[in-house]
Amino acid sequence: MLILSCSSKLRLLEGMLRQGLPDTLPVTWDPSDFGTNLYTAFYRDEGACRALLGNSRAVDWSQAFQIQGLQDGVYETIRDIARARGLEMEMYPYLPLLHPDPPAMPQYRHDEGLRLAPVSPAHAMLLSNTWMFGWNSWSLRYLCLLIRHFPNACLLGPEGPPISWSLSDPLAALMHGYTLPEHRGQRHIAPVVGMLAAQLHARGFPVYTRVLPHNKPSLQHLQHLGFRILPGAFHQLVVRPGFAQSQPAHALDSGQAPAPSSGERPCAQ
Repeated sequence: MLILSCSSKLRLLEGMLRQGLPDTLPVTWDPSDFGTNLYTAFYRDEGACRALLGNSRAVDWSQAFQIQGLQDGVYETIRDIARARGLEMEMYPYLPLLHPDPPAMPQYRHDEGLRLAPVSPAHAMLLSNTWMFGWNSWSLRYLCLLIRHFPNACLLGPEGPPISWSLSDPLAALMHGYTLPEHRGQRHIAPVVGMLAAQLHARGFPVYTRVLPHNKPSLQHLQHLGFRILPGAFHQLVVRPGFAQSQPAHALDSGQAPAPSSGERPCAQ
């Protein structure tokens, strides 16, 4: 492994990686938090990838973490190393989608009484309780970090709270697109995605996302907005070395276990 410290070589590397966007978008620390303990995998030689990821100085296998990548073989590589170390791993294979021309994305006007706005940290609990990885303290903390530091957009209802929203993650991918169940079927997510896509495009990032293959409504909606499904699979691989998730961040005095949310999830991670 070669560690670069020369500014000119780092700029050269950045230029090379930008030629492979969105595959090459580069990458905080709580040993039980796989959300912020994030690695990404980009390689042309699978053998070199195996050697790098098997190096305990490059990857801390004692903590919970996630690795994301589009390359063939990344799942098998992490699976084999995790098994050899006696670790559990979860695998989420997403369909990657890219918008080839964000300025040409159809523009939808939102209904009167609704307002496009950035997501507020005050909305983090609502977002955590509607996320497939949510309902716990680390997800609340992670979503607060995303809201504060990365582009996002939401559609505020007449009484203030958002009824539809979408965030971007540390890899500049659209994530956690969601519309509250009572407001679905009215294309509220479309102006939200349009606002967020414009922000990302203005900053020079590709407008892309990933969707679980069974989430047909999201796939259809994104394709209607002009997104195209890319070949291959975007793998999110989560390694948990015996850490238990924190208790949900909200009170559990009802005695009911959190239920997974369902329904419209454009760009849902």
